[in-house]
Amino acid sequence: MNRFRNKVDAQHAHIFSLRLAVVILALVCAGLWYGWRSAPTDLTVHVPPDLRSGSTRKWWDVPPENVYAFALYIFGQLNRWPSDGEQDYRRAIYGLQSYLTPACKAFLDGDYEYRKAAGELRQRVRGVYEILGRGYSEDPELRVKQLDRDSWLVKLDLNADEYYAAEPVKRVVVRYPLRVVRFDLDPERNKWGLALDCYQGTPQKISLPGGEP
Repeated sequence: MNRFRNKVDAQHAHIFSLRLAVVILALVCAGLWYGWRSAPTDLTVHVPPDLRSGSTRKWWDVPPENVYAFALYIFGQLNRWPSDGEQDYRRAIYGLQSYLTPACKAFLDGDYEYRKAAGELRQRVRGVYEILGRGYSEDPELRVKQLDRDSWLVKLDLNADEYYAAEPVKRVVVRYPLRVVRFDLDPERNKWGLALDCYQGTPQKISLPGGEP
């Protein structure tokens, strides 16, 4: 009798262990399912523009070349007024708002209103462009400085030209210190995963060799 009872007890213990294993397996599967559901469907990987020597980097790392190119492009578009600054500047701010931090957007809106009230926009044509020989490749460490994992200081040396009724009213050479931050909020609207956070300091006029302003 004891032999049969021991056999029944052993079977019950085995059944209990199997049930416990099923519960644990179900919990593991639930955890895997949650991880799969919460994983991003798209992943932005920043690749440096020159791959002749190869590149190995963490997926979240942004090459400084890309940060510089982003800052140059967005800042250049903000300062591109092809016909009338009063319309073009406002349109540029609105069109590029996905590439601006909220604080920078508010700053630019205020700058627009200030310039408009001062008469610095109406019928103004403006453009900025990189100074030859003062791009990223000439001095990478000067052009881009990483402040922390998610922010960078970018220094752009640009010519800034303005015209009023086809007459030049401003032609200066300026170093613009810009702050760029990681901004992975909406990949559909901002595929760079970066945003301009406006100025990291005061823009400074610089001089070029030969005494030109």
